[in-house]
Amino acid sequence: MDSYSIEQTNHSYEALIDELMTDYGQQILQLVMQYVHNSAVAEDLTQEIFVKCYQALPTFHFNSSVKTWLWRIAINHTKDYLKSWYAKNVETAQGALFAQVKSEASVEQAVIQLEQDNELARAVFALPVKYREVIYLCYYEEQSMKEMAEVLQLNESTVKTRLRTAKQLLKKRLERV
Repeated sequence: MDSYSIEQTNHSYEALIDELMTDYGQQILQLVMQYVHNSAVAEDLTQEIFVKCYQALPTFHFNSSVKTWLWRIAINHTKDYLKSWYAKNVETAQGALFAQVKSEASVEQAVIQLEQDNELARAVFALPVKYREVIYLCYYEEQSMKEMAEVLQLNESTVKTRLRTAKQLLKKRLERV
């Protein structure tokens, strides 16, 4: 159970949503980015997700962890966006995929590392969503099989199978490069 607690007032809901945004805002943004591949869209969706969370706080009963609840809202909202007419018919500019390179690395090493990162990102982004999400949750969020199963609302065996398949697909794609 999370350490979050709330009273039944709008002020306490505002305090909790501020705390959730501080604690999980960047992680939710990165999660959404794995689905939409566009930083501007990901930022907009992340804001919408926290608005949804704020609106849903009065109905949250702490039966699961706040993090799991928040991830579930984020995934569902992002999938709804991807199914929308707007997402299917309006093309947006691609955002940057990776953050800055460490300053102590040489320029040559930085360029090589960035190219390898871009290759991996392209391979991950090329995967179907059901494989991409398990790769993201496993390697970027470092979630256990049980946590991934809870967030994705799947059996653990299904998550294991998807992760194994995703790794095989990534290996094949990266070997071709």
